[in-house]
Amino acid sequence: MFYANLALVGAVQGLLLATIALSVTLCFSVARFSNAATGDLMTVGAYSLVLAQSTLGAPLAVGIMLAMLSVCVISLASYWFIFRRLSTSKPIMALIASVGLAFLLRGIVSFFAGHGQYAIEYPIRRALVFYGLRIVPIDIWISLAAVILLGAVFCILYLTQTGLHVRALADNRDLARTSGIKTKRVMTVLWTVVGIVTALGGVMIGMKTIVTPEMGWNLLLPGFAAAVLGGLGNPIGAVVAAILLGISSEMITPFVGFVYKTAFSYAVLMVILVIRPEGIFGRVEQVR
Repeated sequence: MFYANLALVGAVQGLLLATIALSVTLCFSVARFSNAATGDLMTVGAYSLVLAQSTLGAPLAVGIMLAMLSVCVISLASYWFIFRRLSTSKPIMALIASVGLAFLLRGIVSFFAGHGQYAIEYPIRRALVFYGLRIVPIDIWISLAAVILLGAVFCILYLTQTGLHVRALADNRDLARTSGIKTKRVMTVLWTVVGIVTALGGVMIGMKTIVTPEMGWNLLLPGFAAAVLGGLGNPIGAVVAAILLGISSEMITPFVGFVYKTAFSYAVLMVILVIRPEGIFGRVEQVR
């Protein structure tokens, strides 16, 4: 049952990574660049909840709403004032701008909150033991919340007219424009969804671990590795790959140790880039 417990912990970790990977791949598929500020937007979401609880005395649900609102505002502002203006430039320019935004957000958080560790307040329950499996109640709630969040995003992408427009814009921007799709409106919806996903992802990661200025940045590379593994631009592939990466990272911990577990993401990223750059679920584009 030892490895079963590791797999269970890894599945929860994978669902958390899936929120990062989904945000990265949504941005890449439509905006055509990898948003390096994704992790720090999650950090802002977690700190917004901590601030709401410690300063305003807000309940957990209200604090989560405020976290989503704050991150959505920053996400939309970053699009309208930064990335929209760079949409006609090379993707590397937007990537560099996102790195600068990441450092800016982390610097602001560190300036006002310091480098200490914070904890999100929530009801603590004792762990349950079921046929040798140790189940922590907060893991159940986090997993359910992550599944509902990911499911809601997929419903928007694949079951709504707006989602159809997002996918059309991702496939062929010029054709989508000539078809009458309002690009600015679709991009506004996209960055709103990215803001909600990153905010809730940051909140869940903060509840699972601790809240520090570097928490989002430290998880950005594993999330990016999952996005590449699943195929950049493939939301379903990113989520599946994140869960697989989370489980496999936990399963190798007894062999490499906890300290070197993070290096597994680096190794996976390098191997995939060499063997199959388009990812497991990615499409191979033939150039003639």
